[in-house]
Amino acid sequence: MLLLIFVYLTIFNHLVLGVNVSIPLVPLSSAPLITPSLVSFSIEQDRWTDWAGTTSRNQFFFNVLNNLNQLSGVPPRIRIGADSEDHTNFNPAVQFSEDVFPAITPTVPYPEASSIVVGDSYYESTQFLPPNTRVTWGLNLGQNNLTDAFLEARSIVKAFSSSAVKGAGIVLDSIEIGNEADLYKNNGARPTTFTSSQYVADWTKFATNISAVVGISSSSATRFWSGAFSGSSHSTTGFSPQAIISEGILSSAPGSAIATISQHHYSGSFCSGSEGLLQDLMEKSSIRANLSPFSPDITAVRAKGLDYVLGETNSYSCHGAPGVSNTAGAALWALDYVLFATQVGVSRVFFHEGVGYKYNLIQPITLTRSILDGSTLPTPIPAHIQPQYYAAIIAAESIGKSGNTHAAELSINNSQIAGYAFYDGAHLARAVFINSNAFLKSNTAARPSIHLDFGFTGSGSMAPTSFTIKRLNVGHADDTAGLTWGGQTYETSDGKVSGSLEVSNGKVVDGVDIQATEVVLLTFGG
Repeated sequence: MLLLIFVYLTIFNHLVLGVNVSIPLVPLSSAPLITPSLVSFSIEQDRWTDWAGTTSRNQFFFNVLNNLNQLSGVPPRIRIGADSEDHTNFNPAVQFSEDVFPAITPTVPYPEASSIVVGDSYYESTQFLPPNTRVTWGLNLGQNNLTDAFLEARSIVKAFSSSAVKGAGIVLDSIEIGNEADLYKNNGARPTTFTSSQYVADWTKFATNISAVVGISSSSATRFWSGAFSGSSHSTTGFSPQAIISEGILSSAPGSAIATISQHHYSGSFCSGSEGLLQDLMEKSSIRANLSPFSPDITAVRAKGLDYVLGETNSYSCHGAPGVSNTAGAALWALDYVLFATQVGVSRVFFHEGVGYKYNLIQPITLTRSILDGSTLPTPIPAHIQPQYYAAIIAAESIGKSGNTHAAELSINNSQIAGYAFYDGAHLARAVFINSNAFLKSNTAARPSIHLDFGFTGSGSMAPTSFTIKRLNVGHADDTAGLTWGGQTYETSDGKVSGSLEVSNGKVVDGVDIQATEVVLLTFGG
């Protein structure tokens, strides 16, 4: 009798934990075309040469970018700017850069420079990026010095005209003028009465001069980014895409060369040392609540035929929250975040990075003090990737190299499971599933899992009967290292993948189990 009860409870629990997942065999018309460079990077401008290199390339940074290039067929796009963009000035007597940094604090152990003076070689370091990288450079609007912005732009043109940059096929994709102009009235860069219409006037004045230097027009290869606001009013008043469009930013000659509207967005703030909970960050509903409010902005931008990007984004502003932004759980957050962003119309997601920032995917150089509180490390830590980097790897592999991949979020009636199907053309190729339940070091109960059962809808192709299974193995959501993707690690001294690939085979009829804090990639077969 006891054995029968045990069997019954086992079956009952399996049924309770089972989730049915319906997957369309062909992409619906609403499934967007996904760029292989969906995961791209925004780099804090003050220490750019730490990332790229000076007289030779930073091989670690090159390698971790090239990993993504090999998986997706194109390198990630790079935006160089952010807060220090509006503190950068040009001096031809400077070779690379001269920076002045404020004092470190436990909350911000690696602050942005308060003053950056750069020379020609600073921009020429772009040559060390992977071949065929497309780059967006930021110019200083905050200090309202048109001459200096002109000199920066001229030096950028000189760098991209050099044989080293041209020979590598590295392209100046865009120029961004100013960073988070909606905050200028708060940080002293403009009067407290500064409005979006005044931003449009300032931007147009700068862009008119810079377009002549760079050769930017509505038909040129290099175009403008605009916006780059820290937030949005989501209306035609305040700072938003709708506001600056209604105020005529697209009507001027340089405005006709805007190809992209950039929005900055963080899921929370650590600027005052406020706590962040890892499960809150990872929550499926939180991710959707964070991104869905931008739908009207995206609709307005796309109605004008422009791209809409998250030009600077990550978990918690002010470089991330300790024990949250630097953990394995943040990798699951980043993967769901970037894939859901495509579903609301975002073209690319530029994860922001700075030397020593807690939320980095990549730490490009040796660190001598803690990213968590600024204390001196007993032993310096060499360049390394952080857990979120695995989100970039999984996204690149899920999208693939076809250049004709559509992605659709799957409707899954479970608050912890997110899923996305990927189609190469009209062919169902892969699906990725994310279990955002945070399994922490403090958990004493057995690690829970959920069983996924699959069904297929639509016609036009045969339903697959088998798949290969690849897993992101995570010990705990609050681990800061030790992850593996398909049995392999990127936590190596050179940033290249290491270890033997581990995948398993499964039958569609059997479904698949997914543990708390785990990602599963299914590649469908016949």
